Amino acid sequence: MTWQPTRRRFLQASAAAAGAGLLQACTGTSSPGSSSTDTSKATTVQPKTNVPHHGSNTLRVVAPSGFAESHDRSNAGLTRLYNAGFTIVNQQAAFRRYQRFAGTDAERLADFQEVANGRAPAPKVLMGLRGGYGASRLLPQIDFASLGAKMRERGTLFFGFSDVCAVQLGLLAKGNMMSFAGPMVYSEFGKPQPSAYTMDSFIQGTTQANHTINVPAVQRGDVGAEGTLWGGNLSVLASLAGSPYMPNIDGGILFIEDVSEQPYRIERMLHTLHMAGILKKQRAIIFGDFRMGTIRDAYDPNYNFSAVVNQIQRVTRVPVLTGFPFGHIANKATFPLGAHAKIRSAGNGGYSVTFSGYPTLNASTLSLDTLKPQVAQYQTIIEETVTE
Repeated sequence: MTWQPTRRRFLQASAAAAGAGLLQACTGTSSPGSSSTDTSKATTVQPKTNVPHHGSNTLRVVAPSGFAESHDRSNAGLTRLYNAGFTIVNQQAAFRRYQRFAGTDAERLADFQEVANGRAPAPKVLMGLRGGYGASRLLPQIDFASLGAKMRERGTLFFGFSDVCAVQLGLLAKGNMMSFAGPMVYSEFGKPQPSAYTMDSFIQGTTQANHTINVPAVQRGDVGAEGTLWGGNLSVLASLAGSPYMPNIDGGILFIEDVSEQPYRIERMLHTLHMAGILKKQRAIIFGDFRMGTIRDAYDPNYNFSAVVNQIQRVTRVPVLTGFPFGHIANKATFPLGAHAKIRSAGNGGYSVTFSGYPTLNASTLSLDTLKPQVAQYQTIIEETVTE
């Protein structure tokens, strides 16, 4: 007889893999037109007792974009981070919903403004919930100067990607504070079985003063560049061109990624950045993963991603590198945005990027190894769609 996992057993197996139970948090649902959280069905399960917790490792959840469809997954992500030694605050952000957003504009704005105005202490970690859409609506109301000052004083690490990078770009442009492209509460930490590569890169990239990411993808020639590495999601970058929330980085290294975009749309957004004078000021452009898969250009099936890369390099005359392990993919690196970076060619035809000058976590006060995937109670192969 073949064992078929029920939903209850599936969640039990997922919890066993994460090595944790559910945090006390909201598990109810809310209507799309109102923002609410329901604690009437909250479940409390004691996390691991051998994990040291330190007030210096406070993690504040911020949700400027889309809402979390699964409260179970939000709980799993929060619990996994709690078991790693983080003290989680602003948990309600993971369970809010208003229309398509993780709360009203005022609620999502407060995630950042309470830190900026001192109503909430600056945490060691700010971590986005997930991507989607909505962050750009908040930019004019965030006091980036105060937020950046509080973060610099505390040495705060801010993690996010996808739509969340709108806040990260605004923070760099108007708050003079760097952040991290990296996993988020719902998107990665909430998975039943997180990627071993993603978790290991998160640990290595946040606890070492210098971190190197090796990219084996063969490039067209020897490459070498040095400067401030910045960027994020291409759609968000293009939407901010000409606004005060676009960083003015001269002699930098621009990183870009995106998902579900046809080649001509990718090229059009890149030309927007080029015509705005942004690309020609860079010493190199690094393409992450665009998850092209079976996507074909609607106008010319033969015009592919490689053609876009070739055209942009020809027009800008800026070195272009590809294959960097980040994007809307399961295996993603963790690296700073707004920190110093050095690109060097590798003997195998690939390249390496070494980062320095960014805040770090104190690994001795955390149990970060608990983030690495463990063998689940039930050996079940789970095919999962990557969620931004």
